[in-house]
This record gives sequence, C-alpha cells and structure tokens, in this order.
Amino acid sequence: MPHENHCINHVHIPLPSYASVALDILEECGYESWIVGGYVRDALLGRPSADVDIATRADWREVQQAFEERGYHTHETGTAHGTLTVIVDEYALEVTTFRTDGHYVDARHPSRVEFVRTIEEDLARRDFTINALAYHPDRGLLDPFGGQADLNAHILRAVGNPTKRFSEDALRMLRACRFAAQLGFTIEEETYYGMLKNKGLLARISTERVAHELSGLLLGAHAGTALVDTVDVLAAVVPELVAMKGFDQKTPYHIHDVLVHTAYVVDGVRPEPLVRWAALFHDMGKPAAFFTDKKGTGHFYGHAAISVIMARGIMARLSLSPSFANRVLTLVKYHDDVIEATPKSVKRALVRLGGDTELFRALCDLKRGDARGQAPHCIGRVQLADELEAILDQLLAADEAFSLKKLAIDGRAVIELGVEEGPRVGQALEAALEAVIDERVINEANALRAFITTWNEQTSPSSLS
Repeated sequence: MPHENHCINHVHIPLPSYASVALDILEECGYESWIVGGYVRDALLGRPSADVDIATRADWREVQQAFEERGYHTHETGTAHGTLTVIVDEYALEVTTFRTDGHYVDARHPSRVEFVRTIEEDLARRDFTINALAYHPDRGLLDPFGGQADLNAHILRAVGNPTKRFSEDALRMLRACRFAAQLGFTIEEETYYGMLKNKGLLARISTERVAHELSGLLLGAHAGTALVDTVDVLAAVVPELVAMKGFDQKTPYHIHDVLVHTAYVVDGVRPEPLVRWAALFHDMGKPAAFFTDKKGTGHFYGHAAISVIMARGIMARLSLSPSFANRVLTLVKYHDDVIEATPKSVKRALVRLGGDTELFRALCDLKRGDARGQAPHCIGRVQLADELEAILDQLLAADEAFSLKKLAIDGRAVIELGVEEGPRVGQALEAALEAVIDERVINEANALRAFITTWNEQTSPSSLS
C-alpha cells in the first residue's frame, strides 16, 4: 500500500531544459505529467543521468498532437504500450500514458496494458520503491511507497508483494542484483526471499538480456559485494557459481573461500568488461581441480585450464561475442603464469599473447586484483605486476621485438633465402623471434638473414636424414 505520509515532498530536482519544455507543453494542454523513474532516483542520489522519462495522463495520440502542433518531431516507438518518443532540442524523451500492466504470460511481458487516470496507479506497477518516484517542479516529489527513505537507507525493496513482482517479470531479479552492484544497496529481506522463490523463472529470460544485466553488475562499483550477497539468485543463470560458494581453499596463500576471493578480485581490477569478466572466471575451475596433500594443504594444479573450459561454456550460453570471449579466455588461461620482472620474461609473455600489449596490461591488472584477494603476505605481487607493466612501457619506448610483426624480416624475405614455402616459413620466423628475445641475434635484417639461413640448413629434412 502507498505510504500516505510520504506522498508529496517539496524537494527541488534540477531538470535539463528540454525536459522542462516537454513538461510545460503537456501541462499547458491540460495533461497532468511527471518526470519518473531512473532520472528522479539518480538525481536524489546525486548521480548523473541523461535519460528522462515522462508519465502523463494524455494518451499517445494527444501527446503526438501537442508536440507536432508546436513543431517538434515524434516517433511511434511503443504506442501499443502508450509510449511515444518526442524530440526536443535534439534530445529524445519517452512519454508514456499512465498505465498498469495486465496479466504476464511469459514471466517477462504483460499480455496487455490498461491505461489509468492517476500517477499513483502507474507507480504501483513499478519494480522497486526507489524507481516508483515521480517529480514535477511545481508539485514536488511524489513518493507513495517510501522510495526516498529507502534511497537514504540504501535499501532495495520491491513495490508491493515481492513474489508477485518477480513472478510477473523475472528480469527484475537480475535488475535487483545489478542495482545492488551499482548503488551499493542491500536487498531487503522479503524482497530477496521473493527473488529466491522465483529464480527458476530466469530460465525463461533471453540470454542477451541476462548477459546485459550480468555485465552491468560486473561493472558496478560494488560488484564483489553484490556477487557474494546475491549468488543464490545468480546461480540460476550461472550455476557454475554454486561450487565456489563456501569452498575452503586450505592453502596459506588464501584466507577466503573461492567465491569471496573472486569477489575481491572483481573489485580489485579496473571496471572494464574484459578484465572484470576474466576476474569472475579466473578461479572458477578450482573446486574441480582441488585436492589436499598428506599435510592437508590444498592444491589446484591445472585449475586455469578447467576455468577456461567453464568460462567458454558460460560465454557461449550468454551469446557473448566470440572475439571478446577469446580475449577473456586468454586472460583466464595465463592469469597464474609466473612472469619475472625482466625484459626477456615480459617479451616471452607477450609472445604467448600474440604481441597484444593491451591484453598484457589487462593481464597485469588481473594479477594485481588476484593478489589483493589473497592472503595479506601476497600483497607484494601487486608491485610485481606494476613492475611488469613498467617493463612493457620500456620495451615499447625502445621499439623492442616481441611479435612477428616487429621482426626486421618478413615471410617474403624468408622464402628468398631458400626456405620452402608453407609451414616452414612460419617456423623460421618463430625461431628468429625466439633468438631475438633470447638476445642471441639482434633484430636487424642482415643478422636475421644469416640466422635463418643457418637454421634452414640445420633443420631441413635432408640435413636430418
């Protein structure tokens, strides 16, 4: 039920000029209208927001007439649900008629919508109290469900009956997890129980929508905490998380279970998709690889390879792009590799990464995050990762060779030296790169020609017979 004592609050929320113009046009035509949803929530939190949505008593045809008579363009983007997009000063705003949703048939979309006469009825259909807010510069903040109090208390609470809210639209459960990660809010107990009761419905949500919400969660400022706090819901879409929860690693290098360690790693790396997804997956194979020695110490030999298998399957299920997935898998594969703080070792690591310097920087970041999630005595590994990245900068400044592209000789020159066309050309170049990295040969054309000539003589089939 609405909170009668919290319906109107005379706070001031600054609005962009185009939003004020749109409100004025609607109100001048006699249509009660409000700014609603995320813009109001973010403004009260002091967060920037560009998306402005308006709810109005007018139907979409009346909205269209009001704006087009004044020379503004409109687009019929969702008129079946009462939504019209209007363009004001080159900004797009969605204007939607007050409505309530009919019966949900697929745990995602209402079979129909009913248009209503009051903003309170419209707000009652929304997912969380912090989103069930409406604002008008003259009338103030309309808050029938205590959303402002929940914002102040950093609580995420469903509007009305949580079980009903989540059974209507299962995606709301993942939205709750994402909001927790982005805002640092705690999900209210009954709301979370409603999520647990309905999490089986998440199987009916499209993989693209699931991937979008998970990406938003992972990029949140509080992603690690949200991952731990909501894992029992997230497990419905990433069941591989279950084995990580509470899994004691039994090693002096770790003081957290696999899930909590992973959460620290996620929070300990840059909020960028590549390294955040890699952080989520990097130790996922540990429970499968785990064994204890005779002293009871835990070991995870080969866990990175198992993590790659699991991560590949998850990203395929979520329809993440193959190119992005391959870069994530490369980070997971090599996250535990020992790289010494020497130019040779860094160049060898770069060779394994195909000479991709940005991928190497991401690997360094992942190693920093990994160290931050381990036992305190491992924190020195953060400095090691910093040193590795500094060496990379030195190599780039000196234009050192660490990929075939950087060699002072190419495949055409190799063939001219008498190397048989086909696989041996690539083998010759790889041998030359290895020699340059080992500092046995300088990266200079004549020196490389001499090296490859000798290599070809020593490794040709006739010389080996």
